[in-house]
Amino acid sequence: MEDKFTAFENRLRKVYKHLSKIARKQQVVCYRIYNVDLPEFPFIIDVYKDCVYVSEYKSKHKLSDEDYKNWLDTSIQIIHEILEVDTSKIYLKLRERQKGKQQYEKIEQTKSEMIVPENGLSFIVNLSDYLDTGLFLDHRLTRQKVREIATGKKVLNLFAYTGSFSVYAAAGNAQTITTVDMSRTYLTWAKRNLSYNKLYDEKKHTFIQEDVLQFLKKMEPNSYDLIILDPPTFSNSKRMESELDIQRDYIDIINKCMNALTDTGQLIFSTNYRGFKMDAEKINATSVKDITKQTTPFDFEGKLRRVCYFIEK
Repeated sequence: MEDKFTAFENRLRKVYKHLSKIARKQQVVCYRIYNVDLPEFPFIIDVYKDCVYVSEYKSKHKLSDEDYKNWLDTSIQIIHEILEVDTSKIYLKLRERQKGKQQYEKIEQTKSEMIVPENGLSFIVNLSDYLDTGLFLDHRLTRQKVREIATGKKVLNLFAYTGSFSVYAAAGNAQTITTVDMSRTYLTWAKRNLSYNKLYDEKKHTFIQEDVLQFLKKMEPNSYDLIILDPPTFSNSKRMESELDIQRDYIDIINKCMNALTDTGQLIFSTNYRGFKMDAEKINATSVKDITKQTTPFDFEGKLRRVCYFIEK
């Protein structure tokens, strides 16, 4: 066991030294430093300003309860020492492979919220109450792209989560922004994010609590200039009329979005499904570009688990 901990310590020290230097240079305060780099330590470790968020992926470790506790305590101690962060500011979550409604479930009530900056904007994150913090760090550059192309456009943000894409669209002076998610909690969070940035405008911003698959059926043609589509890989929430399987359903979903776009409309589509295969010929579009590489931040190079496409009507 000693050797394993030494390997973890050495790995963490090396990546933290390298990535923290780039983060300081780029003025990034929320970034990933470790992503299951060693199989014996199945953690994802993210820095959020002066706090650390640690997701432990449930594994078949075959350790007794006591040995597991010792392993976890030692691991947290190593994180504490190398990152020089107080253990009270290390937030630990046990993460299992999720399906369906689990993504919306609250797991704590402590409400450890904090405001974090990103590209001149601010976001409310919660490191204690949910499995996800409210800000997906791997989309840092994708969000920036939305700000750059949103000017004067009617924007639709589907599966919007806490609305970070909507905030960037507003910062880019979008004409209107429609934010759709099934969770009232996340839509409220999205509105708070916009309000905190002094970007909320009730005349321009619409929030719709609905199953996106049902919303897609009702979209009028030529309604939007830019659609952001970042669905879960799989969902079978009780609030949905039908389950979602992104590899099976993506062609139908994307083509419904294409139909709702104006003649010069654009779609940004992303998925975390590891084995995702895109059949561009079945998409009703003039151009389907893989922009995964251009939208991969420095802290996700070599460990990104999503793909991203820029699709033009």
